[in-house]
Amino acid sequence: MKWTDSLAIAEALYDAHPDVDPLTVRFTDMHAWILALPEFEDDPEASNERILEAILEAWIDEAR
Repeated sequence: MKWTDSLAIAEALYDAHPDVDPLTVRFTDMHAWILALPEFEDDPEASNERILEAILEAWIDEAR
């Protein structure tokens, strides 16, 4: 999984943190959680605010 796989990352975050409301998550926490996903294999420094926003939006949709 890479930073561009926003939907797959969002699904994995939803599965890993089912009791977390994504609207309350800080980007710094979400970044750390993404890096901790076993399937994640991308450069930790390659993310940016736009990428994290896309992942967060997908996670919010997944949580609905």
